[in-house]
Amino acid sequence: MPKVIFTVTNDLSYDQRMQRISSSLVSAGWEVVLVGRLRPNSKTLPNFPFATQRLKCWFDQGKWFYIEYNIRLFFWLLKQSTDVYGAIDLDTILPNFWAARWKGKVCTYDAHEYFTEVPEVVRRPRIQAVWAAIADRTIPKLKYCYTVGPALARIFSEKYGVPFRVVRNVPQAKALAESPRHLPTSDQPFILLYQGALNEGRGIEYLLAALPLLPERVQLWLAGEGDLSQSLRAQAASLGLADRARFLGFVQPHDLHTLTPKADLGFNLLENKGLSYYYSLANKAFDYVQAGIPSLQMAFPEYQALQTEHPCFFLLESLDAQLLAEQIKEILEHPSAYQQRAKACLEAAKYWTWENEERILQEVYREIAQRLAS
Repeated sequence: MPKVIFTVTNDLSYDQRMQRISSSLVSAGWEVVLVGRLRPNSKTLPNFPFATQRLKCWFDQGKWFYIEYNIRLFFWLLKQSTDVYGAIDLDTILPNFWAARWKGKVCTYDAHEYFTEVPEVVRRPRIQAVWAAIADRTIPKLKYCYTVGPALARIFSEKYGVPFRVVRNVPQAKALAESPRHLPTSDQPFILLYQGALNEGRGIEYLLAALPLLPERVQLWLAGEGDLSQSLRAQAASLGLADRARFLGFVQPHDLHTLTPKADLGFNLLENKGLSYYYSLANKAFDYVQAGIPSLQMAFPEYQALQTEHPCFFLLESLDAQLLAEQIKEILEHPSAYQQRAKACLEAAKYWTWENEERILQEVYREIAQRLAS
């Protein structure tokens, strides 16, 4: 049985993509170990069909964390016996690349984002140059690479001269409703939902600022935590939104599947602060579809392309609290448009599923297994 070790910098609890990928490869006959980090508030992991390992670090964030984690990870990897080292994103590629070189094994690369173009990196040119140099010295030497969307695959293939396949970050198929949902009546709450990290560039500040401009029955649920957790809570308090903005904290994936269908409108509002966000294809967009709820997305290329397949989104041209409030009011005032998108969600949910995407993933690792056996 071939073995692969995947490595990430999170604590594994909420990484639905890697949980899906690891489970799919186990079902395809691979032994899988998923490696992350152990944080002070890390919860006990459930019983996955694959092995897990979490490394403990002194530093929790910033450059010293990345330096420490990469060093710890490299020496841990050297002690392991495996056929494939799977680097997930640029922040774990060096230890995997060099461990694979050292032991004469295969190294794969899964790009969940355009790492050198995320806002936290773009605004720090020196740090960006370091990560760009790491990418330039490793990715062109790898044979097996894949990413989350067609746009990023084209960019990476052209930039690094190696083919990138597309394995979209979509959820497993859920039991579909028999009929599309309706807008709640005027005497019922209208629930807005954002699920994901409360980080810079996610547009959450604009959502909070738009809430006072909307009818009292409109509520906002925020499922997640992040770098802006405290400042967003302070913003909500200053706007007097204690009864209308609910901070739900970290929500486990299995609980999220129950929570999401209770909302009426999902949100994925990325600021155009770098090419990573502009060309993103977030898993939350597909999560909303599987839950049968329309969502508001930025009119970025990938979401426009999806909209031509199944028109289940409302698209926002620019991120502004006033425009956002006007868009939500328009949705409330036009139930037929909402109904059409809800119907499109049910249709799209038949096709945008992990069961379709995992075939591409398994094909990549089938090629690797054949190479190992030859």
